[in-house]
Amino acid sequence: MCPSARKQPPASLPLSGAQGAAQPDAGSRRPLSALLSQLLVAFTVELDNDFELRMARLGFPGDRLSLAAWLGLLRFVGENPTPVCDLAAQTLMEQTHIKSLLGCLERWRFVWIGCASAGKEASAGPDTHIRSALHQDWGSGRGMNARTTAQLTPMGAKARESWEPLPREIEGRWRKRFGAEEIGGLRHALESILDQVKLELPQGFFDIWGRRGGFPPRTRAAAANLPLAALLSQLLIVFAIEFEPKSDAPLALCANTLRVLSEEPTAESELPRLTGCSPETCGIGWQLKPFVVVEPDPRAKRGKALRLSARGQLAKKQYIRLNKDIEQGWEKQFGKERVDKLRSALLKIFDLEGNGPHPLLISEGLVPPPGVLRAGNSAPALGRMKTGPAALQRMRDLVAQTEAFVADPVHALPHYPMLDMNRGFGP
Repeated sequence: MCPSARKQPPASLPLSGAQGAAQPDAGSRRPLSALLSQLLVAFTVELDNDFELRMARLGFPGDRLSLAAWLGLLRFVGENPTPVCDLAAQTLMEQTHIKSLLGCLERWRFVWIGCASAGKEASAGPDTHIRSALHQDWGSGRGMNARTTAQLTPMGAKARESWEPLPREIEGRWRKRFGAEEIGGLRHALESILDQVKLELPQGFFDIWGRRGGFPPRTRAAAANLPLAALLSQLLIVFAIEFEPKSDAPLALCANTLRVLSEEPTAESELPRLTGCSPETCGIGWQLKPFVVVEPDPRAKRGKALRLSARGQLAKKQYIRLNKDIEQGWEKQFGKERVDKLRSALLKIFDLEGNGPHPLLISEGLVPPPGVLRAGNSAPALGRMKTGPAALQRMRDLVAQTEAFVADPVHALPHYPMLDMNRGFGP
């Protein structure tokens, strides 16, 4: 089974639902990491819906790989075999991460996996020997090494054609929706800080918790020509680079599940609504267990409830303190004026009022078009031929998440991206 990209949610004060909506200043109190995350998730959801529609028109219904998979990895995979070691150098991911992603992408039929033996070029198609070994644990990356190669399948090539124009197209749509001046100001605020970061950073967001090595010194041009989604991703990674070594718990876990929990019990079934994350990524998992006490839900006949353990309470306090410390450090490192402009530019996108049925403009891009899972259209799970019970439940989860995003994006969008393997590494 493919490993899911960690289970975690947003960053800010514990606000949720109607309780959060009743506080008009809640948005201004969100940390920068939360604001960056929420805009990145909003952009990703809009783009992912378009990608899903385009793939369905090409005859691949339900093939809904997310923006992170494209920007982070698949744009470096072509129709000729590329070794994992080369992909690691290009993507700036560690090989263990790449191998697990490739395992999923092979299972979903976007890539072929082959083997390049010493002194011999890789074959131009799937290598029978290594595929046989991999399929013992299909989708996990088992059996891959630095010389294992990846290349696009015909479906992967169609996906590449669909993806390539989308980041710029969605950004153009945002310029029309929010205003060229507003999006231009946001880009400038992001670029003015990233230009001072002397590290090579990936364009696609991925969770760096547990990363063993740092990022190399920057050798490429500055951030001016990157898509907006890449700018948001990179600055969020810069924040995580500072946060993760100082925290007992991953930023994704602190910003989402731990943020919404307290010493009082909270039903596990409420976590997706409170965090904005999928049930798989915000629920009880091995990373969460050290920080919570799990007990029967006292308000229901069945189900579990969670409350923060002593260690969880400390992690939550640590999270709030580190957000303040990092933002103050950025003011000294990058300049207070630049950081203030960044916060103002991010908040302005959330403050713009809509002209239609939604009070905020940002909600308009979150409304799913007909024909996608988020609109209630059923389709087989990735890599499957038939629509099973799990796929139907995932569709219902996506619909519920989307309705919450549209109704109250300020409080419903997650405070840190939690990329779910079951959603094609999407939020």
